Amino acid sequence: MIEVNKSILKNIYQKRPEDARKYDYGLLLVIGGSEFYSGSPAFSALAAFKTGVDMVRIIAPKRAADIIASFSPNLAAYPLQGAHLNKEHLTTLISMSESAKVAARGKVAVVIGGGIGRSQETQETILEYLSQVSLPVVIDADAIHALGKKPETISDQLSLVTPHAHEFFVLTGKKVLELSDEEKIRIVQEEAGRLKTTILLKGKIDIISNGKEVAIAKAGSPYMTVGGMGDTLAGVCGALLARGMNPFEAAQAGILINDLAGEIACKKLRESVMATDLIEAIPQVIR
Repeated sequence: MIEVNKSILKNIYQKRPEDARKYDYGLLLVIGGSEFYSGSPAFSALAAFKTGVDMVRIIAPKRAADIIASFSPNLAAYPLQGAHLNKEHLTTLISMSESAKVAARGKVAVVIGGGIGRSQETQETILEYLSQVSLPVVIDADAIHALGKKPETISDQLSLVTPHAHEFFVLTGKKVLELSDEEKIRIVQEEAGRLKTTILLKGKIDIISNGKEVAIAKAGSPYMTVGGMGDTLAGVCGALLARGMNPFEAAQAGILINDLAGEIACKKLRESVMATDLIEAIPQVIR
């Protein structure tokens, strides 16, 4: 079993060659948001930029996309017509995913689920998208609820699922909240193997497994309960996938970056910490 530490970052953040080009360090697609939730995709995108991805494209329902585009000139948000993701958007999602693959010379990944909603049509659209697109993907939040209905959708795909304890139950039917760390580790490894994916179970101790190997991370802070810090984690992991890391290694580096940045922000701000504070602390972790 691996205990994650900062040594994993040394291999990622080496001096860049003088002839580096745009997209050498990845293009991330963030699919999420809805009429009510616009912050989640923005948190993921901003965290991904701070982690070192070259470009982020957000795809969201129109109201969310318009709000997100106003947050920062760094954020490019494509508006989908309507209040929620629906099946009419599938052609656009697939087309934009394939064009991203060409533009970025294959250095592409997807984050899907943050703030996207749980209506039946939205959940069905998520599953259909995942079944048709062969890109490395971080499946988070509402997309985990969709995946729980048909987990075989991602079998053998380069994927990382990032549940907390309740989302893990939705995904697998296994209750782990009250179990010992040893039991949690065993179940996460079993379920990752069964689903043929990498799972990052968030908690006091974060547990990562691809079904074969297991890693644990013990950083973080009890003040990291504020909304948005799961979204930042998804963005960090997505950025690392887009740079070319495999899901198991991206999950290890991603949780370490997110947790250490959270520690820095929480030490300074305690009860007043917000997800944006974590994002601003990421450079102190990776420099």
